[in-house]
Amino acid sequence: MAQSSTITTARPAEASGLNSLYLPGPPEQTRVVVAMSGGVDSSVVAAMLAREGYDVIGITLQLYDHGEATARKGSCCAGQDIHDARRVAAAIGIPHYVLDYERRFRDAVIQNFADSYVAGETPIPCVQCNQSVKFNDLLGRAKELGADAMATGHYIVNRPGPRGWELHRGRDADRDQSYFLFATTPEQLEFLRFPLGDMHKNDVRDLAREWNLPVAQKADSQDICFVPTGRYTQVVEKLRPDAAQPGDIVHIDGRKLGRHNGIINYTIGQRRGIGIPAQEPLYVVRINAERRELVVGPREALLTHWVRLREVNWLGDGPLTGGPREIHAKVRSTRPPQPAELHLREGEVWVRLIDGEDGVSPGQACVFYDGSAQGARVLGGGWIDAADPALSA
Repeated sequence: MAQSSTITTARPAEASGLNSLYLPGPPEQTRVVVAMSGGVDSSVVAAMLAREGYDVIGITLQLYDHGEATARKGSCCAGQDIHDARRVAAAIGIPHYVLDYERRFRDAVIQNFADSYVAGETPIPCVQCNQSVKFNDLLGRAKELGADAMATGHYIVNRPGPRGWELHRGRDADRDQSYFLFATTPEQLEFLRFPLGDMHKNDVRDLAREWNLPVAQKADSQDICFVPTGRYTQVVEKLRPDAAQPGDIVHIDGRKLGRHNGIINYTIGQRRGIGIPAQEPLYVVRINAERRELVVGPREALLTHWVRLREVNWLGDGPLTGGPREIHAKVRSTRPPQPAELHLREGEVWVRLIDGEDGVSPGQACVFYDGSAQGARVLGGGWIDAADPALSA
């Protein structure tokens, strides 16, 4: 049951004389800021900690306005989520504050999102949001409020290990969010708490209903928050009006096959919508942004074994030196970790995917693990800088 899962996660800390959040002192003397998105998960976290007696403060960030971001009337907006978070806070009897971070979110996340597509990449704005806004700006605000910790509704586990705080995959394989949190630093891990990491989504829903939370039946968010229509090109074209410039479609053998209507409309591995008649299926293999060139080829041309990374965040024990180091790696959120090797070459970090992966795109993340099991430790990760199949030779 959900309640037993909650008790289980608290026992190791309590056995060592700490409270359930691995902090000294009783819950009533421990202040926790909960990042409340207005959804079920963060609402349950706030209610759970309040019921345990913690001094809980709920904070919701207003990050965007859908009408402004997409220029589409009738879209859902952040207002409903803020309203839901307020209702939950009132129901469980905790103070709740809304912080206007729209400008910061636009500059740090939405602008980078547009720039990444213009550069021929496929970005992950959720990681950038965690990295720059939630676990940086909001975390700092939580400390200003005198909080001892900040809790979120992410499905991931962090706990103290022999050499410091460690990050592990969540128990629920379908909800594990470790791929999106690889950029969390060791210093941030000491302050962050993820109470749902050892729980399953169904149990969280059960708790929301049992506690009569106003959002118990609320559907989960599926799309990128500032792209509610699913048409990311609308956002890119609005922010970068000159982004949709036409260019050549070229086969990997050098043949010019036709023209495209802007590289922002294509992603690595894409098959549909290329618009080139051919005897064999054609896939987007590379995007050359400088030339506005779309390189296509057969499916086998997508297989990639080597990827080069930038802005690597290492969470393993000791410094990242030597190699090759045997790891498991994920290059997309929907796939399980696969066997890989971590290499350091003249100051650059490379990952060799033992079995290879189709359609690896720059701008995505490559996340490291110490195994493939559901509780495997997260060793860090980095942004994919180059994933050209030609590098695999």
